[in-house]
Amino acid sequence: MAATSARALKLLSIFGTGATLTAGALAARLGTSVRTVRRDIDTLRDLGYEIEAVHGAGGGYRLGPATRLPPVVFDEDQAVAAAVALQTVPAVLSGIRENAARALATLHQAMPARSRLHAEAFTVSPARNYWEFPAPPIDAGTVRAVGGAINRRHLLRVSYTGDGEPATLTLEPHDLVVWAARWYLVAYDPAAGRWRAMRVDRIRPHPPTHTPFERRDLPHGDPAAFVMTAPDRGDAAAAWPCRGSAVLALPASTVARFAPGGSTVEHVTATTCRLTLGAWSWPGLAGLLLTFDADLTAIEPAELRQALHSLRTRITTALRNPPQRPPA
Repeated sequence: MAATSARALKLLSIFGTGATLTAGALAARLGTSVRTVRRDIDTLRDLGYEIEAVHGAGGGYRLGPATRLPPVVFDEDQAVAAAVALQTVPAVLSGIRENAARALATLHQAMPARSRLHAEAFTVSPARNYWEFPAPPIDAGTVRAVGGAINRRHLLRVSYTGDGEPATLTLEPHDLVVWAARWYLVAYDPAAGRWRAMRVDRIRPHPPTHTPFERRDLPHGDPAAFVMTAPDRGDAAAAWPCRGSAVLALPASTVARFAPGGSTVEHVTATTCRLTLGAWSWPGLAGLLLTFDADLTAIEPAELRQALHSLRTRITTALRNPPQRPPA
């Protein structure tokens, strides 16, 4: 009976995502047989949950639109995910630390004892390393305003600070992406006739427009892929003891995806771009450029060129000396 109840609870949580899944897919998710899944569905129906059978291509089972789930329906894996998310969210959203702590306490109180033990085992202390360059935590009100416009498909009017003075823009907001601890808005700019990836920490939303727009097909079909390959996404070079640049014989979209945090990529031609980045030493900076395995030109400053010469000398010397075998 306990195993059946646990399975039914997990099945209910899966249906709570709004997905339509076949009995086979549900069986794979639950690690059980199709016959057992169908019995568990009957159990949920007996308890008053409306589980619909959808016929035809793409069919399966789903939760009926009139069904209301209990306030908290978490299996143990979901409890852990929620607990970790609530502990780490203050690192990317400002003004939410106290609310996240209260939500975590409420979640623990609402959980069964076994799920609470699993969740409390994951106590997280987020910390930065030298290669992370997140934006300051985003104001939760900004995310709420932008996310609300995305959800309602309403035009979004904002002040945006790029490289120069703030500009007032009217955008078609499509998606929010968090990548490398930075928030980006993927939006279509009708005035410029192009898609943009924009740092949310540089956005100040204006009052809602309540003006609807038709959603467009995203570049690459994926907002995350668009942000990762957009060289003009509003990033800025981080402060390092040594900072330099070079033109790489690679497209800007390729370099933008793999450039270290705190670097900038400028389009030069269809097959070249300028990468500006920093490191704790000139040899370290030279080594980062070499990881792209591309021809380098227009290298600045002189210290970076000298570091590349030094690395070439060291590598040449190392290759001339055969490896020493340890004595027998």
